[in-house]
Amino acid sequence: MLRAWRASPRRQLRARCGAAWGWVRSAASEADSRQPEAESRQDSRYRDTVLLPHSRFAAQLPGRLQPEAELEIQQKSGFLELYAWQRQRKAKQEFCLHDGPPYANGDPHVGHALNKILKDITNRFYMMRGYKVHYVPGWDCHGLPIELKALSEVKGAENLPPMEIRQKAREFAERAIEKQKSAFIRWGIMADWANCYRTFDPKYEANQLRVFHKMYDKGFIYQDYKPVFWSPSAKTALAEAELEYNEQHVSRSVYMKFPLLKSPPKLASVIDGSSPASVLVWTTQPWTVPANQAVCYMPDSTYSVVKCATTGERFILAADRVESTAAVLDTQFEVISTCKGVDLADGSCAHPTIPGRVSPLLPANHVTMTKGTGLVHTAPAHGMEDYSVASHHQLPTECLVDERGHFTEAAGPELKNKNVLEEGNEAVIKMLRAAGSLLKEEKYVHSYPYDWRTKKPMIIRASKQWFVNTANVKATAQEVLKKVKIIPTSAVNRMLEMLDRRTFWCISRQRCWGVPIPVFYQKNTGESLINSETITDVIKIVEQQGTDAWWTLPIEQMLSKEAVAKAGGHDVLDYVKGQDVLDIWFDSGTSWAHVLEGAEQRADTYLEGKDQLGGWFQSSLLTSVATRKKAPYKTLVVHGFTLGEKGEKMSKSIGNVVDPDVVINGGEDHTKDPPYGADVLRWWVAESNVFTEVLIGPVVLNAARDDINKLRNTLRFMLGNLAGFSPETDSIPAPEMYIVDQYMLHLLQDYGSKVTEAYKQYDYSKVVRLLQAFCSRNLSNFYFTIIKDRLYCEKEKDPKRRSCQTVLAEALDVVVRSFAPILPHLAEEVFQHLPYKKDSEGVFRTGWINASSGWKKPGIEEAVEGACAMRDSFLGSISGKNALEYEVVIVIEPGLLFELMEALQAEESSSVSQLNEIMTASQTTLLSELPKEIPADTNIIKGTFLINLEGGDIREESSYKVIALPTAKAKCPRCRRYTSDSSSTPCPRCLEVIAGKGST
Repeated sequence: MLRAWRASPRRQLRARCGAAWGWVRSAASEADSRQPEAESRQDSRYRDTVLLPHSRFAAQLPGRLQPEAELEIQQKSGFLELYAWQRQRKAKQEFCLHDGPPYANGDPHVGHALNKILKDITNRFYMMRGYKVHYVPGWDCHGLPIELKALSEVKGAENLPPMEIRQKAREFAERAIEKQKSAFIRWGIMADWANCYRTFDPKYEANQLRVFHKMYDKGFIYQDYKPVFWSPSAKTALAEAELEYNEQHVSRSVYMKFPLLKSPPKLASVIDGSSPASVLVWTTQPWTVPANQAVCYMPDSTYSVVKCATTGERFILAADRVESTAAVLDTQFEVISTCKGVDLADGSCAHPTIPGRVSPLLPANHVTMTKGTGLVHTAPAHGMEDYSVASHHQLPTECLVDERGHFTEAAGPELKNKNVLEEGNEAVIKMLRAAGSLLKEEKYVHSYPYDWRTKKPMIIRASKQWFVNTANVKATAQEVLKKVKIIPTSAVNRMLEMLDRRTFWCISRQRCWGVPIPVFYQKNTGESLINSETITDVIKIVEQQGTDAWWTLPIEQMLSKEAVAKAGGHDVLDYVKGQDVLDIWFDSGTSWAHVLEGAEQRADTYLEGKDQLGGWFQSSLLTSVATRKKAPYKTLVVHGFTLGEKGEKMSKSIGNVVDPDVVINGGEDHTKDPPYGADVLRWWVAESNVFTEVLIGPVVLNAARDDINKLRNTLRFMLGNLAGFSPETDSIPAPEMYIVDQYMLHLLQDYGSKVTEAYKQYDYSKVVRLLQAFCSRNLSNFYFTIIKDRLYCEKEKDPKRRSCQTVLAEALDVVVRSFAPILPHLAEEVFQHLPYKKDSEGVFRTGWINASSGWKKPGIEEAVEGACAMRDSFLGSISGKNALEYEVVIVIEPGLLFELMEALQAEESSSVSQLNEIMTASQTTLLSELPKEIPADTNIIKGTFLINLEGGDIREESSYKVIALPTAKAKCPRCRRYTSDSSSTPCPRCLEVIAGKGST
C-alpha cells in the first residue's frame, strides 16, 4: 500500500496543518532558555559537540548602516553593468517594457519611486527567467511646465527671444533629468543609464515628425478655426487630457431675457404682441453673451408660455423648469400655454446687449432640462456644441477674446482689454442690467476646467489650430484596444469611454519650447503651405541639427524653391515659419516610433499611473493606430496614485510629503526620519495593492522594515545551518531523504509555481503574501522547529543531517530568487554570504527559481499532514507546557492512515523516528489499539483525518487517539530531550555522536 501511495499522481498541496505549526516548541528553542547554574555547568561540557549555526550575515542592519551596505552591494554585484550583460547574452525571447517618460520638471518623488520600482521588479523577473529585457528609460522634456519653471526667476522673461527661452528650458530639463536619473540608479533600477531617450534629442524629434508626416498624408491632421480649451494663464490651447476639474469653482451665473422680435408662427395666437414676451436664458459664463448668435431649444421637450405675476411679462421656458425658475426669481408664473420644442421654430430674439443683432431660435440636442431654463444661450466661439449649431446653420463664429483672455477691440470700448473671467465678466453683467435684460445674478458652485499646470481657470475660445481627427481613428483604436490585456480589468471601460468622448485632438500649442509644427504661411493671405516635400525637407534638417534650426536658420534654408513653386507660390520670402509647437502628448505619444525596435515596434508592456488612461496610453494608441492600424503595446498595467498613510493627498502644508531620498538616507533628525535604505522603499511598492491608491508614511515604512527584518532572520537561520555544507558533494537524493524533507521540497515546488504565476500577473503584493506565509508558516514555525535537533545534535556528516541541509540549501535558493526582483540588495547580500559559493556570479546572473517538478510528490503530504493533525491534538492537550517532557501515544485503527504513520516510524516506540521528530515529543509510540492498562483519568484526545488520494479515487476517513504521558526519562545534558537514563549522562543517541565525533 505504501508503494502505491508513493506512486500516486500529482496534485495540489492542501496545507491543513498550518494552524498547528504555531504551537510547536523545539529542543533547540528550549536550549536557548535560561537554565539553572549547576545544570548549565554540566551542559557546558558538551557545548562544543553541538553544531550551532554560524554566519556573518546580520539578523538586521542598524538603520545608519543600511544605505552604506546597499551602495557597497550595488558596486560589488555590478548593478550598473547588469542591463548591458543581459543584452549581450543569448536569449530565446525578448521582453520589452517601454518606459513612459516622466516629466523633466522637478525632483524625484514617491510617485516616481512607485512607477520605476514596479517596472524594475517586472524587468528583473523577466531577465531572471532568461528573457533579453529591452528597457530604455526616457524623459519628457518639452512643454509649458518646464518653460514656466525655467523662466520663473528670470526678469522680463516674457520679452525674451525664443532661442533664449529654449536654451533656459533645455538647461532646466537637463538638470532635472540628472537629479531623477541619480535617484533611479540609487533605487536599484536596472537600465543602461548612458543611453536613455529624451524628447529633445534630434533623432527623437525627427522620428516624431515622421509620424506627423504619415498622419498628415493619411488625412488625420488638419487645420481649422473652432473653439478649443484655452489657458489664458499660459496663453495656449490645451487638449482635454491637460485639464483638471475644480469641483468647487464659483461662477457668477445669470438669468436673463432675450426679447422676442419674431414670435414662432405656431405660437402667434398665444403671444399676441399686446404684452412684451421674451425667452428666459440661464448661463454660468456671462462674459460669453457679447458673442451670442442664437438661442437653442430641445425639439422633443415641452415648453411653456408663462405670465409673470410680478411684471405681467410673458416668458418662454421649459415646462419642467417653470417652478424652479419662478422660485429663483422670487415670483410666480402662470402657465398660459404649453407646446413642443419644435413649435419654437422660426422665432427670433433681440440680442440682450447689442442693439440690432438678431438671435434666432434654433433646435439642438445638447440642451438639457436638469438645470437652467431649458433654453441655451449659444456663443459659437466659446462652446463645442455651440460651434456645431453654428456650423450647421452657417452662423458667424466671431471670437472677441484674445490669447490673454481679454476682450478685443471688436468687443467694443466698454469691454476692450478687460479680463473676461474678472472685470470683463462684471462689465457684461452691468451691460445686461443697464439693458433691462438681467433678471437675477447668483453664485453657482460647479465643476470647472483648470489648466493642470498653472492651476488657473480655462476658457473655451475659437482660434485657428491644428487637430488630429480622432473621430476617424476612434473606431479602429477601440477595436485594437479590445485585444490588449489591461490590468486591472476595471481600467478597460474607463479607457474606452475616454476614447469615445474624444472627437478631435488639438495638437498645436502657442509656445516655443517644443517641436515646431512644420508649416509655412503666406505672409499676405495667411494660407498654409505644408506637404510631403516641405515636411521631408524639415525632417532632414531636424535630424542633423535638432529643432533649434526652425528658429535659427533663415527660411530659405528650411523651405525649398521647388516646394514653393509646386504649391503655386513665387518666392520663398513670401512665406514665414509657423510659430506653433506640437502638444507634448504628441511628443511622448510618438515615443514608440523612436524607442521600440524591430519591424513590429511593439512593446510587451506599458506600465504607468491611471492618469495615463487619458494621456500617454491614449496618445500612443492614437498615433500608432493612425499610422499602422495597431497598438504599440500588448499589455497595459495601470497603477494608482500615492497618498499619505491616512489616505490624504500629500501636501507640504500638511507636512505629509514623503521624500524618497529621506526614506533611503534619513532626514536631518534620524529619530524622526530614520534611514531605511532602498529595499524598504521597494518592499513598500511590492506589498501595496498598487491597482488602487497607494499609502505611504512612517507607520507603513516601519512595518516594511520590520517585515524585511523577519525575512532576514529566516535567511540567517538557513545560512547559519549551511556552514560546512556543499550542495555539490553533500546533497542527499530526494528519494533517500526523510519524508518530512521530501514534503518540504513538495511545498517548495508549489511555492515556486505560485510565485512565478503571481509575477506573470504583475501581482507583486501576492508575491509578498506568498513569501511571508511560506517563510513564517512553512519554514520558521514548522520546518525549522522540528529539524533543529537533527541540525544541532546529529553527526556533522550524518545523512539525516545532510538530508535537511539539502532542503535548506534548496529553500534558501528558491526563496532568495523569489524575492530578488523586489529586494535586489538583500538577495545579492545573501549570495555574498553563501558558505559554498565563492566568487559567485550573483543571483541575477544565475537565473530564476529552479524547483524540480520531481519534488512534487502527491500523497507524501498525507503522511506529514496526518502526523501534523495528531501533533496538533497532542500539543493542544498540554497547552503551555514543554512537549519534550512528554511521551505521546498514538492509536490508529489498522488501515491506510496507520500505514502512512508506519512509514514515518517503523518500530512501535522511538525517540529518534521521523514521526517523533514531527511530534516534538521525547518519545512516540504508535499502536493499532489502546493499551489494556491505562490510568482511568488519562486524557484521550480523539480525532479524524481524511485521506484523499488518486484524485479522489481513494478516500478514507480514519480516526485516531492521542495520549500525552509525562516521560519517566531524565533530560539529556547535550540535546535537552528527556531520553537519558541519568541527567548527568547523555542519551544513547548523543553518546554515539560524541563517540564518533570527527568521523564521517
